[in-house]
Amino acid sequence: MKFGSISRLLFGLFVVAWFSVSLPASAEVLKIVVDDTIHPVTEEYISRALAEAERNKDQALLVEINTPGGLLDSTRHIIEKILASPVPVIIYVTPSGSRAASAGFFILESADVAAMAPGTNTGAAHPVTLGGGKVDDVMKEKMENDAAALMRSVVSKRGRNVEVAESTVRQSKSFTEQEALSQKLIDYVATSDQDLLRQMQGKNVKRFDGKTITLTLAGDTIRNFDMTLKQRILAFIMDPNIAFILLAVGALALYAEFNHPGAVVPGTVGVVFILLAIFALNLLPVRFAAVVLIFASFALFALEAKFSAHGVLAIGGMATMILGGLLLVDAPIPEMRVHLLTAAAVSIPLGAITVFLMSIALKARANKVVTGVQGLVGEVGIARTPLAPYGKVFVHGELWDAISTASVAEGQGVVVRTVDGLRLRVDPSPSVQPAPAATSV
Repeated sequence: MKFGSISRLLFGLFVVAWFSVSLPASAEVLKIVVDDTIHPVTEEYISRALAEAERNKDQALLVEINTPGGLLDSTRHIIEKILASPVPVIIYVTPSGSRAASAGFFILESADVAAMAPGTNTGAAHPVTLGGGKVDDVMKEKMENDAAALMRSVVSKRGRNVEVAESTVRQSKSFTEQEALSQKLIDYVATSDQDLLRQMQGKNVKRFDGKTITLTLAGDTIRNFDMTLKQRILAFIMDPNIAFILLAVGALALYAEFNHPGAVVPGTVGVVFILLAIFALNLLPVRFAAVVLIFASFALFALEAKFSAHGVLAIGGMATMILGGLLLVDAPIPEMRVHLLTAAAVSIPLGAITVFLMSIALKARANKVVTGVQGLVGEVGIARTPLAPYGKVFVHGELWDAISTASVAEGQGVVVRTVDGLRLRVDPSPSVQPAPAATSV
């Protein structure tokens, strides 16, 4: 009886497990939020989200985006992954007041479904040279044609308006959400993600490979997919302003360690900050000449402290550091460069602190040693016995054996020249004469 009960229980568990495996999982929409410039960390985040959606067999990946643009290489890689994704990708520009400009417009147009919230805008996808510098007409035309070709190849496959989309590249045109909808650059204008899914319910979507699917996403659970801790840290330090601060403060800390060997803390902080800055700058387009300018500014600060050039060298160092900061990141949009306010706010106080620390260090090295055996050199004492040439002298409250270069009378002053073990080598000092002998009547 007992054995039969156990058998029925095991059979029941088996049936439940079989049904739980056989029944399809509840449909879900995976959602990520991209609220930053487009760079390698953004690319990694979107790639992880696409892989997660494919692994869990999600119905779609919803990307809520707000970006001023970013790096073209990262944009191309993101577009490649979106186009190759077996999971439909929905790009939604939100919240109100947001934008998908420049690189963001390319990503928006690459999506299976493109949507915008009221009060948003997109476009202005003309390629910009790194650093904003001028290039010859031939190179400018090559860059423009390359970006326009990428736009045509993406938009035509999605069935959107190729001519208008290309005008964002060649003429830097931008559009509000209603203008984009009326000119067939996007598919929907929605007030929220749930509103977007309701509007899409039962609608056919043409995928990049030519297949047509029907999306039934209304009522599906939307599951958030956040950045990893590593990605959040990298995204933070990849802000060019943060990277510049880390580099400058790290250089100052190392500078302090070199001037005070053994302090340990400045050296540790300096190494950590500089390594973090290098890690971040390695993922950004950096002008290495600007890094040289930043470190050259410390040389000017040191020269100011040494030669006291009435602030001329210090001002030159501050100007050099500001210039190095402004030129540090060679990015196509202002949001990915070091701001003038940041460069000045870091460089001026840093220059003042460095000159002050260097001045203290130089003064300390120039001062005469006043402790230990070396502190006796140059001191004036009194001969306690005649020195001819050996005898006793009283220096610094202590009685020392001494040898003199000339005869010295008892009570006459002497000057310490060197210390030889426990014996002093002295010279007569004319400033201290022996006391006159006592007389009697």
